[in-house]
Amino acid sequence: MSQETLASFITDYINERKTAKLEVFEKEKKKKLAAGSESDELMQELKQQRADIEQKFQLENWLTDAANRAGQINLVTHALKYAHSDARGSSIFSDHSDPSATYLSTATLHNPTLDAVGNAAALDIARLLQTEVQGDSLIASLNRGDYSALESLTEDRQLAETWIAGFKQVLTDKQPTSHKLAKQIYIPVTPQQYHLISPLFATSLTQVIHQRISEQRFGEEAKDARSAMREKKWHSTPVINYPNAAVMSFGGTKPQNVSYLNSVRRGKVWLLSCAPPNWKSINKPPVNVTSIFTSGEFPRQAWFVINRMKRYLHKVQPLDSTIDIRQQRLAFTDEVIDLLFNYVVGIQNLTDFKGWTAENTCKLKRSQQLWLDPHRGTVDQQFQLEREQGDWKKEIAKDFGLWFNGQLQSDHLKMGDTERRYFSTASLFKQRLRELESDLAEDLS
Repeated sequence: MSQETLASFITDYINERKTAKLEVFEKEKKKKLAAGSESDELMQELKQQRADIEQKFQLENWLTDAANRAGQINLVTHALKYAHSDARGSSIFSDHSDPSATYLSTATLHNPTLDAVGNAAALDIARLLQTEVQGDSLIASLNRGDYSALESLTEDRQLAETWIAGFKQVLTDKQPTSHKLAKQIYIPVTPQQYHLISPLFATSLTQVIHQRISEQRFGEEAKDARSAMREKKWHSTPVINYPNAAVMSFGGTKPQNVSYLNSVRRGKVWLLSCAPPNWKSINKPPVNVTSIFTSGEFPRQAWFVINRMKRYLHKVQPLDSTIDIRQQRLAFTDEVIDLLFNYVVGIQNLTDFKGWTAENTCKLKRSQQLWLDPHRGTVDQQFQLEREQGDWKKEIAKDFGLWFNGQLQSDHLKMGDTERRYFSTASLFKQRLRELESDLAEDLS
């Protein structure tokens, strides 16, 4: 990339941040003027605040300040705070490359995306350094010894050297340390000596996986390919799925406190299943039953868990309710809910039978038709409108609670409305239903 292109990006980046800051200032100014009189003192204060913003975002001033703040962050390939958000040790920048390696690792990446850790308030510097423009970035140019972009922005040679030295701090950690909250493995060497191994989260590798999965799930080409598959048409792009993928969250409501890329990923990391295949195909939808809770595949799947739960409840019935008992009861309930939604997903994914609930042979009650045959809405507008209203969800939850109650009812276990409401309003049931509808909305769109 030419130095002019990268220098232009730096200038534009600073101007964009200045514009955003001034927009916030103008909004605050309007509020202050609307709340009080336009006194000379207030107007002078506002004028000074704007002048300060203008001064701060002058190119040389902002770059000098950014270079001074750059020491507050590090650009790394392996980050510590994924192990614990309060860990205070070092993260690592590894430039080791081994494309011929037979195991997937950061070393197999041709051009890994660097993560930024440290003071979240200084992450604007990370964006400046890492943003790619025509295949190049400021940090890449600094790392290979090309300083022309920064040098072209000032005639003061000493100032340019200050910027270069300041920004290059992000690639070094002066004194690598571990921490008591980091993951640590002690390998005994002698009775008094150990080798300490401290595994770090491979955030650069995770970013590549995240980008690839996101593109294959939500990219325009992938959406077109799935649409063609549903319509049984040819498409040049293969449809790629990741069965049993899970999501792990880092950082809670403040993912930027873990790392910059964690913030970009909104705190989410894909986990791919390492279990051996054990799929059970559902060849036909449940057209011959009035409810999936009273007969069919799901009750058979849940039978073993229900029996274990009944035996446990019989055993603890004479005892006072304790947190251990409540937690075990919740664990059984959650296991049944998981079985239910795994079964439902299997039915909903029977795209070859799209619209099967419209057939005269279907005996399923209306609420369960709306739940189990979402793809019918693509060809039946009235069905889709009824589904979007969402009234069927309450009936589904009530039916589930009634069924669960009935399964546990016995001469020794008396189950009433209180227990039925407990099962119908189980937090995991509501969560799974919400997540499933969200995933369906993405697929159907």
